[in-house]
Amino acid sequence: MKKILIIQTAFIGDVILATPIIEKLHQKFPDAQLDFLLRKGNEALLKNHPFLNEVLIWNKKQNKTKNLFSTLQKIRRKNYDLVVNCQRFLSTGILTAFSNGEEKIGFDKNPLSAFFTKKIKHQIADSQQLTHEVQRNHELIKFLTDDQPALPKLYPSKANFEKVKKEKPYVCIAPTSVWFTKQLPAEKWLELIEKLPTQQDIYLLGATSDFEACENIKTKSNHTKIHNLAGKLNLLESAALMSDAKMNYVNDSAPLHLASAMNAPVTGVFCSTIPNFGFTPLSSVRRVLETKEKLDCRPCGLHGFKACPKGHFKCSNIEF
Repeated sequence: MKKILIIQTAFIGDVILATPIIEKLHQKFPDAQLDFLLRKGNEALLKNHPFLNEVLIWNKKQNKTKNLFSTLQKIRRKNYDLVVNCQRFLSTGILTAFSNGEEKIGFDKNPLSAFFTKKIKHQIADSQQLTHEVQRNHELIKFLTDDQPALPKLYPSKANFEKVKKEKPYVCIAPTSVWFTKQLPAEKWLELIEKLPTQQDIYLLGATSDFEACENIKTKSNHTKIHNLAGKLNLLESAALMSDAKMNYVNDSAPLHLASAMNAPVTGVFCSTIPNFGFTPLSSVRRVLETKEKLDCRPCGLHGFKACPKGHFKCSNIEF
């Protein structure tokens, strides 16, 4: 096996949860050229990755279809021995099926899986047994490696660690999410902050778009050592900061997986989604919090919604 492409063009957390495939394939084929295709905006996650030859980028926000086929042409010229598709959607099915790869592997739910060399059964949730996304992804390459998946892993640089070096102990809180129903309300985060030691620094994390929400929490809290870092750190700098935190408090969102990739202590909060979907934290020190109330409307969806479909958002009634 000389040239391998891994495809995951979804969101930040999805890319992180595909990194174990890099680890396992490098372990099995240490001399192989490993490439990774992701969406534009996520490439910083894999910067300076020691096992990757090239990170290919598909710009999905501008001229999506045109860029899809220009990306396909680039893939075809590479003549990969193996193409591993971690997604179940038509666009990546096109990139895989017509990749010119000798062996093409993906999930059976992909609309073009009939054109793959090998298709793997995909199952999101089981009421009796949790199957983590890392395990689902590992099923794609298990026949090439072994039964044991690797853990997610990112590689912040020395400069990343130096930039965020802080006096310990401190905690990080990532209070926001793209989806409203995945996001614990601000008043709940304020309740948590009131329980934390007053002498302990608290760093609020997020993107530039999260700055206002984080600033609102900082302003309303009586805690005097809160620092709003939303939009001030890149992804690997955030990961480096989280790695040395006493605890990281996060929603069921990308920061949860950043913590897993750094084996950083993490408390993951699940509102409208449930742990059995398979996106729970994987750090050695981990905790999952969810409402104790039995709600017939939960889960209301795999990814969450912009508003509670029932209008009450009772699944956010979570105690720290």
